[in-house]
Amino acid sequence: MNIKTSFIAMAAMLSMGVQAQTAQQVGMVKEQTGDKGLTLEDINFGGRNFHNMRVQNRWCTWWGNQLVRQDAEACFIVDKKSGKERRLFAINEVNQWAGPTKSRKVHSLYNAQFPYADKSIVVIREGHTIYTFDFKKKALLCERQIDGDILETCAASEAVAYLKDDNLYVQRGVKEWQLSADGSRNIVYGQSVHRDEFGIHKGTFWSPDGTRLAFYRMDQSMVTDYPQVNIPEINFNHPETESCIATAAPDKYPMTGETSHKVTVGVFDLNTGKTVYLKAGDPTDRYFTNIAWSADGSKVYMFELNRDQNDSRLTCYDAQTGEKSGELYRETDEKYVEPQNPIMFLPWDSSTFIMQSRCDGYNHLYLCSIGKHGSRMAGNTESVDIKPLTQGEWEVFEVVGFNARRKSVIITGNALSPIQKNVFMVDCVTGKRTLIDANGEGWHSAQISSDGQYLYDSYTTPDTPRNIAIINVDNGKKLDYFSAPDPWKGYRVPEYSCGTVKAADGTTDLYWRMVKPTGFDPAKKYPAIVYVYGGPHAHNVEASWHYGSRSWETYMADKGYLLYILDNRGSEHRGKAFEQVTFRQLGQEEMKDQMKGVEYLKSLPYVDGDKIGVHGWSFGGFMTISLMTNYPDVFKVGVAGGPVIDWHWYEVMYGERYMDTPQTNPEGYKKTSLLYKAKDLKGKLQIITGYNDPTVVPQHCLTFLKACIAAGTQPDFFAYPGEPHNMRGHQSTHLHERISQYFFDYLK
Repeated sequence: MNIKTSFIAMAAMLSMGVQAQTAQQVGMVKEQTGDKGLTLEDINFGGRNFHNMRVQNRWCTWWGNQLVRQDAEACFIVDKKSGKERRLFAINEVNQWAGPTKSRKVHSLYNAQFPYADKSIVVIREGHTIYTFDFKKKALLCERQIDGDILETCAASEAVAYLKDDNLYVQRGVKEWQLSADGSRNIVYGQSVHRDEFGIHKGTFWSPDGTRLAFYRMDQSMVTDYPQVNIPEINFNHPETESCIATAAPDKYPMTGETSHKVTVGVFDLNTGKTVYLKAGDPTDRYFTNIAWSADGSKVYMFELNRDQNDSRLTCYDAQTGEKSGELYRETDEKYVEPQNPIMFLPWDSSTFIMQSRCDGYNHLYLCSIGKHGSRMAGNTESVDIKPLTQGEWEVFEVVGFNARRKSVIITGNALSPIQKNVFMVDCVTGKRTLIDANGEGWHSAQISSDGQYLYDSYTTPDTPRNIAIINVDNGKKLDYFSAPDPWKGYRVPEYSCGTVKAADGTTDLYWRMVKPTGFDPAKKYPAIVYVYGGPHAHNVEASWHYGSRSWETYMADKGYLLYILDNRGSEHRGKAFEQVTFRQLGQEEMKDQMKGVEYLKSLPYVDGDKIGVHGWSFGGFMTISLMTNYPDVFKVGVAGGPVIDWHWYEVMYGERYMDTPQTNPEGYKKTSLLYKAKDLKGKLQIITGYNDPTVVPQHCLTFLKACIAAGTQPDFFAYPGEPHNMRGHQSTHLHERISQYFFDYLK
């Protein structure tokens, strides 16, 4: 494990007894002394001083194999050998090129893009306008006013897909096409579908040459409306002008076991001006995801998943006719299959692609060659030979890019440690994996140059806020380009530590983070707060700065609380079996693991076992109330934000993946429902929600309140009108003030 190690204090070792055999500290960042304490206005997102106290960064993008730093006022070429910067152009120059005007046309260069490796072209999007400049000629090449909401631009064809009055349009040059005429809140075009599950985050997909556009069409007319309500803003200067009448704002929300929407995939051809729809059959109770194109743009690939989410098929369609030409791969699982990533064709071989799958227990890459017969061939008109490219008890996180000259793929993953994210190059011929990031430690985010020769490696470690290195992949030479100072230097900062404890199964290591009170005295006893999430597709503990600690933990530690965070089974990046142990019974195994963490906490001589609180949001809110009501004599105070109360009322895609339907798993839904646990509430519990939450709809909180009223228990409740699942802007600071005050009042 590439984490700095430290020893456990002797007093703690003596106190743990048998527990010392299963709990281990693996790393620590020492406490810093200073004259000032950090406030929520300093360190909470949305705080008035947050911009001065956050970790500094440098935003860069690649122009071919040249690195460009983007700033608000200028763009700079970065010398990859020395790190020296040369100004490319400034925003005042850009606005001069754009033409005479009384005000700026372009307000920031942070989003400047350099789409052509061999051309001095920069594209800047400002609202509904797209500017294209030649910065060497110092000239405006094109100013395009888009009469709608831009969805996606394509550098290859200079075409733009956009929405206008709920309908999908494409524009290239002076030509414009209207692709739909029936768009509405019921019929949705070109947007993310299936409620952003299965790795979906957009609804348009350009072919490599930009002459074809694949897009989603979602019919949600059959989906029940959830009756959201908008509370109008108050004009405090002129309150008499406000009607102050709430308005209905219904949201299409398919709940578990209920009727879901129907999705189809269209393909528009710019050369013919015609649209065809993929002939995938009846879309009822099916999910279409991870759309990808063949290298020549003649075929569309996607994963098709049944509603039970236990049968996934990689299919291929002719982009011109919409006819299905093959089923290349099929994966089934007794619990669920969850395709998350589109296939990616190798830049040097248009007949071979990389596919990601957890079929062997961990997310790995598979090299797939079309037209050959293999053991996993689906037996249709197109076949594919599949062989593993990466293997082992670790997970690939993402494909960063390719190095065509070396015939290699660049990835990130946790092969070195379950809590690290490192960058590797994998030879697509031999499968050899080589570490190529700056230090082999910490948590890395990488961008690769277009030729794959250079790596922009931004990373952090438990005691490093952020470093950025530029690495020559060919020879391994590294340039330390940027090192961010500690923004909290001179302030009181607590000790952060990381370790492991055995899960409830007695064998699996679970990682925890601890934040000790500022000015920690091992002879004292401190109240402790367990921060919890616990659900899939998330983790809390990682080898980044302060082990991934949230700023609120630092604030509470300065107020005399000990914070403890554990990633239980069911969370991400530890393999399929680790995650799927929660299947059909969300919250149950997670609670058992969390209680192993609490056992460890209570064994420490400096933790007051009679003063333990718990806090979490979303799935963590569900876990907070679950722990409060299942272990009422352990947790004295809890704050649950945006909590799921009953999985009946959660969305089809996520809820049915982990719980099946209420019709097929009635016992599991009843066992995990918190409505039946309302009578067991003993401690002080505050529930907080965004009143317009479209993710965990208000029915959850409100029905739990009704159950508590019937049972005679007394939770507290607070709502943020107009806010979604997470509070935005300065309301986030207000939220954390409220959370903190609840612990100040009742856990002291």
